[in-house]
Amino acid sequence: MNILLTGGTGFIGTPLVAGLASSGHRIKVLSRQKLPSTDSVSYIGSLGEILNSDSIEAIINLAGASLAARRWTRAYKEEIFSSRLDTTRDLLALISRLEHPPAVLLSASAIGVYGHHGDEILDEDGQQFTGFAQSLCSHWEALALEAQDAGVRVCLLRLGVVLDEGGGAFSEMARPFRLGIANWMGSGDQWLSWVHREDVLSAIEFLLENSSLSGPFNITAPQPVTSRGFCDAMKLRRRTLLTAPVPGVVMRMLVGEMADELLLNGQRVVPAALQSAGFKFSYDTLDRALEAIF
Repeated sequence: MNILLTGGTGFIGTPLVAGLASSGHRIKVLSRQKLPSTDSVSYIGSLGEILNSDSIEAIINLAGASLAARRWTRAYKEEIFSSRLDTTRDLLALISRLEHPPAVLLSASAIGVYGHHGDEILDEDGQQFTGFAQSLCSHWEALALEAQDAGVRVCLLRLGVVLDEGGGAFSEMARPFRLGIANWMGSGDQWLSWVHREDVLSAIEFLLENSSLSGPFNITAPQPVTSRGFCDAMKLRRRTLLTAPVPGVVMRMLVGEMADELLLNGQRVVPAALQSAGFKFSYDTLDRALEAIF
């Protein structure tokens, strides 16, 4: 399959490219980095390099500025929005001019689309409560779904907190434990809907290959944990000398609005659609995921 991938040099995209290539696919990666091409992977700096007559059978859109890279100033919030929506609009324009539109678009989103629900268990039909992350994801998803007008199958990848070594959220989450400090933020009762990176890669390939599947898919492990539950699981893997939770007021002082949106609140999300479709998680419990990571 000829696949166009955006965000192909990031924490998820890099191993995804390698995995797709090893499965025999040919991947074209949109990237600002100048990287050497291989027989199965080529890099382009602009979608304008793709001809109308080129064969693009699938698009995977993972592009977007990190939500946690820096404090949410007005300018950075605009960048977070534009980095996602502008790329998606460019992909829609590409789809409209291709002589043969792709069969499928897999478009990244996040479980932040639901907003904050406390202990409520959320599947893909969960109600959405207003907030910055919710607004961002809902706009992003609505735009991606416009590809359906061209006959493209669209899957929305509602990603949870992706865990693995070598980067991503886990590097920051594990830092205190590596120093011997067990901690959580705020009350510790907020839910963490996590997923191992290997299961993310497998889910993307699963959705790519199953032509009957479309719509939103929560890409989270079947058993979310609270922030305290994550701390307890980490303590079994790392020797800690003291427990020092970080009060919510301190987090708000440090990172501002991001604290309430991403750190002090969460969502208790389950992957109902994926499991109903027959997808099997390799890492269905946090203990199993941490065992693999460590």
